[in-house]
Amino acid sequence: MSEPAAKKAKTEEAPKLKIALLQLEAGEDKAANIASTKKKIEEAASAGAKLICLPECWNSPYGTGFFAKYAEPLPAPGGAPDEKDSPSTAMLVQMAKEHKVYICGGSIPEKLDGKLYNAGVAIDDEGAILAKYRKVHLFDIDIPGKITFKESDVLTAGDNATVFNSPWGKIGVAICYDMRFPELAMIMRDQGAKMIIYPGAFNTTTGPKNYELLARGRAVDNQCFVIAVSPSRVPGAAYQAWGHSTVVDPWGQVMQTCEHEPCIVYADLDFDVVETFRANVPISKQKRADIYTLGQRS
Repeated sequence: MSEPAAKKAKTEEAPKLKIALLQLEAGEDKAANIASTKKKIEEAASAGAKLICLPECWNSPYGTGFFAKYAEPLPAPGGAPDEKDSPSTAMLVQMAKEHKVYICGGSIPEKLDGKLYNAGVAIDDEGAILAKYRKVHLFDIDIPGKITFKESDVLTAGDNATVFNSPWGKIGVAICYDMRFPELAMIMRDQGAKMIIYPGAFNTTTGPKNYELLARGRAVDNQCFVIAVSPSRVPGAAYQAWGHSTVVDPWGQVMQTCEHEPCIVYADLDFDVVETFRANVPISKQKRADIYTLGQRS
């Protein structure tokens, strides 16, 4: 999913960025979720963040029984949300424009042509939608005695890697379970991504074992910043997110993280680090295409 041609000219890169990760608590009141998210965006913008990242399923509880009820249409790149039909995205567009910040809109349930997707949008500081992304790999797992979950019961998978332009360089975005698939991250890096954002509601079974490990792995694999943004836990909810929203540098070191409560995680990113590391350890030039290739659908 590529951004509109009109936005491609905006490519002057400012190497340093203050980023904010909103670890939000999403209950069953959609209007309250939108209102509380708006306040947190305002708080992060007031603190100087220029890119604000939301978690997976921030306008609804996470669960297959909730997706249809909370779903909204999502506009395509270059489009505009209808405030009545798409109040979640309309709020994000308003906040981006009002506070002059970029927003990676995490994900919400999207409805289109009778199908449901786990999807989100990236918005620039003028309120323009740069990209729409959909979860490519659906979360279908069965760990006996621990957790069984099957997103494919209600959701349709996306079919594109997503990279969009920003003043700091190209940014890739994918959702939660997508972080387990290094091939998708490699495609985004090959498309120029210097940072990959993963909104994701890992659970309390897989989260403590794999969440940080996967974020660090994707950062090292692709010599880029990795941003993993989780919802907080919600007392009494059937599905409990792991939390621990985390910023990882291109060397695979954790720069900032948190626990599982609602919070905002801030980090100052220097994108010159990406270029220096890639020059010093030039793995992209050392790949053995005579032995292996990364297949990508045209």
